[in-house]
Amino acid sequence: MTKFIDIKGVKHAYRTKNGPLPVLDGLDIEVPEGTFCAVVGPSGCGKSTLTRLVSGLMKPDSGAVVLAGEEVASPRKTVGMAFQNPVMLEWRTILQNVMLPLEIVAPSMAKAEAEGRAAHLLDMVGLKGFENKKPSELSGGMRQRASLCRALVHKPQVLIMDEPFGALDNFTREDLWQTMRDLRAAEPFTCVLITHDLRESVFLGDQVVVLSGRPARTQYVLDVDLPADRTIDILYEPKAVEMLHLLRDQIRMAQGRDGDMH
Repeated sequence: MTKFIDIKGVKHAYRTKNGPLPVLDGLDIEVPEGTFCAVVGPSGCGKSTLTRLVSGLMKPDSGAVVLAGEEVASPRKTVGMAFQNPVMLEWRTILQNVMLPLEIVAPSMAKAEAEGRAAHLLDMVGLKGFENKKPSELSGGMRQRASLCRALVHKPQVLIMDEPFGALDNFTREDLWQTMRDLRAAEPFTCVLITHDLRESVFLGDQVVVLSGRPARTQYVLDVDLPADRTIDILYEPKAVEMLHLLRDQIRMAQGRDGDMH
């Protein structure tokens, strides 16, 4: 498979009053086109920094982030983003919130076509009939579903997800994992998911990248050899359990590299 995201020798440090704080130290990650790449690691190791670099919101101090053969030097319209907090404009309906990226990326698109695209995605995630509701009228899980639709409505080349399910209860989280599985099957895309949940990484990922403690390097890459149409029950099968134990051991090793991690 072709390398679609190529992170090569990336180093980055934040400037503080006490001097530079190194966060990434020669990070190397390759994500083939159409792959769902889950990234895990100790808290504070630079996972969220990685999302800003891939999206073009930040530039690395050295090294390069290459997307579809082009170095990322500024924000890309071809990147969709979903965060833990599904921030929405309260004065707009759910349908209007989902359509927002199309107004920015494809302003010449006919309104009927844009509405049709947004409504189709809302239907896919189980929100048919809620198009004209306001965000405050939906539960947290429903708002996160709408947020996923908004991130995908303009058909981005890459979807970046920064712990989008972290604030949800276990049942809702697992339900949304299955929603993501179905969205990928219907409209394949390349994804980078930042998560602290190892079960989430194995259920959703084609590959799981384990980052070391700060300053982060690529410590381990696990190829998740499970069926694409996996269900939650697969997480209790021996093969998946073995992967979870392996990842947990890698995280413990990563935590041991930096004594102030928790």
